[in-house]
Amino acid sequence: MGVGKYSRPKLFPGDILEYPRNKYFSHFGIYYGERDGVPYVAHLTSRDSESKLVLFGRALRSEVKLDPVELVGTKYKVNNMLDGSFPARDFPSLVKPAIDDMLGREVTFDILFHNSEHQATLFRYGVKKSEQVGVCIEKVYEHIMPAWKKPFEKRQL
Repeated sequence: MGVGKYSRPKLFPGDILEYPRNKYFSHFGIYYGERDGVPYVAHLTSRDSESKLVLFGRALRSEVKLDPVELVGTKYKVNNMLDGSFPARDFPSLVKPAIDDMLGREVTFDILFHNSEHQATLFRYGVKKSEQVGVCIEKVYEHIMPAWKKPFEKRQL
């Protein structure tokens, strides 16, 4: 863990990085290591418009990308939140190949069932978990359920 809440902690390949986005949610990725002296993070990100994501809680055109750590955000912390419950998988033999295999593949981002935290814990532990969804589920439903009503009725979702 880093020294301060959003300090520049020593990063180890396979660490989960948490980037705060608003008071309810953070974005998560896996520290991948350095390339030409630049630290990189693998993270699930959407290519759909942000309005679709906010409106429906789902983005059909998402992918795991490799980006410089500071491009994703300048405020971040190491948050290996499940280390007490699950063993971290070996980075060189399991996590890195899993990330490399997922890069550029189109996947569905779903705020409740497959968000960036789910993807990060899946890479690190082999288990899909999202603590922020459990804590904020009421807020999520409050915002996305009204937007889902008509598409569900028209069988578009």
